[in-house]
Amino acid sequence: MGTWDIGPFDNDTAADFSYRVDEAPAEKKADVLRTAFREVIETGDAYLDADLADEAIASAALLAAQCPGGDPITTSYAPKDPLPTLPADLRPQAVTALDRILTEPSELLELWEESDGEEWKAVVRKLRAVLDGTDTGSGS
Repeated sequence: MGTWDIGPFDNDTAADFSYRVDEAPAEKKADVLRTAFREVIETGDAYLDADLADEAIASAALLAAQCPGGDPITTSYAPKDPLPTLPADLRPQAVTALDRILTEPSELLELWEESDGEEWKAVVRKLRAVLDGTDTGSGS
């Protein structure tokens, strides 16, 4: 796992995912995010692969950036092209995917619990709060 920090795009998988988002036509970008959420959700109680989780977290960050309280995406590892306004119906899917990522069995959760697990979980929980409208922080 090539990871250099706790942010949604601070790993090789998310950086590669950004290229896939950029390559999609504007009208298909929401579908790329929707697929990332669906792949995580559909694992159910089965073991969740870290790469799927990384893509869903990156997708959630892109979606949250368009929500009140969401942080702008400023990293050079994120998609280069601006995203169109994403549909609000993606938000519940993103919340469900993030909940799944934070629930065992989850490879990414296990990996983070070996190091900066609490800081990483705080980042994921902040995304979740923004997406479900319960973020009470000041935002950025």
